Amino acid sequence: MQSDATGRYVTMFLVGALAILLLPIAAVGIVSATKDSPATTSTTSTTTANISLSEFAIKGDLTVPAGKVDLAIKNTGTQTHTLALDGGPATKEIAAGAGATLSLGELEAGTYTLRCTVPGHAEAGMVATLTVTGGSGMAMGGSGTTGSGGSGTTGDTPDYAAMDKAMEDSIAKFPAPTKGKGNVPLVPTILPDGTKELDLTVSIIDWEVEPGKTVKAWAYNGMVPGPEIRLNVGDKVKAVIKNDLPAGTDVHWHGINTPFAMDGVAPLTQKLIEPGQTFTYEFVADKQEVGMYHAHHMGNLEVPNGLFGAFIVGSVPLPLGRTISGVTIPKDVKPVQDLPMVLNDAGVIGLTINGKSFPATDPIQVAKGDWIEVSYFNEGFQAHPMHLHKFPQLVLAKDGIPLDNPYWADTILVGPGERYTVLIHADDVGAFVWHCHILNHVERDTGMFGMVTALIVK
Repeated sequence: MQSDATGRYVTMFLVGALAILLLPIAAVGIVSATKDSPATTSTTSTTTANISLSEFAIKGDLTVPAGKVDLAIKNTGTQTHTLALDGGPATKEIAAGAGATLSLGELEAGTYTLRCTVPGHAEAGMVATLTVTGGSGMAMGGSGTTGSGGSGTTGDTPDYAAMDKAMEDSIAKFPAPTKGKGNVPLVPTILPDGTKELDLTVSIIDWEVEPGKTVKAWAYNGMVPGPEIRLNVGDKVKAVIKNDLPAGTDVHWHGINTPFAMDGVAPLTQKLIEPGQTFTYEFVADKQEVGMYHAHHMGNLEVPNGLFGAFIVGSVPLPLGRTISGVTIPKDVKPVQDLPMVLNDAGVIGLTINGKSFPATDPIQVAKGDWIEVSYFNEGFQAHPMHLHKFPQLVLAKDGIPLDNPYWADTILVGPGERYTVLIHADDVGAFVWHCHILNHVERDTGMFGMVTALIVK
């Protein structure tokens, strides 16, 4: 018995001693493991805020807690949008109906500005304030929009007096001079056989859209819109296109009758006009038409950035001597001006008339009693209801096709790719506003902009 007890004591002593000897080794192992692990073991969670984009608003979860923030973005609108954090990351273009995720990283408490970077969209209302709180909660489903043109986040009280002054000041600047003028008539070279040669060089240029705002435009012959082309019915055409762009291009003669091989749709009807190359289109302008010319290859990029122009063959017949809705058109009417009004709403050009944003748009000036003819060309991504104050517009042709029954209207809805030709009788004196009637295409809290001009009758 005594021997057994002594054995147990010896065993216990040995186990204890071994434990004491192994303790420093375990401690070294713990220290080593600590050194090999990251310095911090924080597992900061990421807040995901749902954001929707539309024409023209940014809505959703616009109050989030401090920390890592991701935006789950859905474009619920009808056109392409982007979303950017001022001074931070931005998405690529998000097509209508598509989505994207934007990681903003670690945000401290404060306010941050979100905006759509598509030209004209922020000015039309796509600016919002993201509020980052010090707490852990997130306000869900707030509208978060800034209203028309960015007057402030929901709940702010706008400075209406400042807005009044800004609007008046912007109007007082009209018409404001800017560098560059579009729609300059293209003078063709007459070849020995009578063919009219049209020389067009495509390149990227500096283009002043509005005072102080210069963009990198894609242009024909250094202007936006490209040179206005006017031909007679029966003219033989030779259009020589030189590509000085960094990308390939082609030219589609929109609404103009051409042979298949001259339709300008690479690679179906021709090879792509590569950078540095030249391509020649040849066809006969065989009937009266009001059309456009523009890039077809990468049209989503090249057209809104400036590759568009007016192409008119012959003259739209006037309903001389006819009585339309009680108004008789004199038999001797001769329009004093026949003008293109080219509309855009996207790309670097943005919301413009003839490549310029108010107050840089050109006024149309006539004398009392004059008649003028105007053709609308929509090279944008959305429809524009074009409204002229005071004077009704007699719609003569749709897409260059004369109407059997012309009609009067004060607002003409011009869809993408469409052309409308109208006749106007300026029979009163004044400066009459002419604009798109989607009002956030023409006004913002900092004043009038975009798709506005005026008919000035003296």
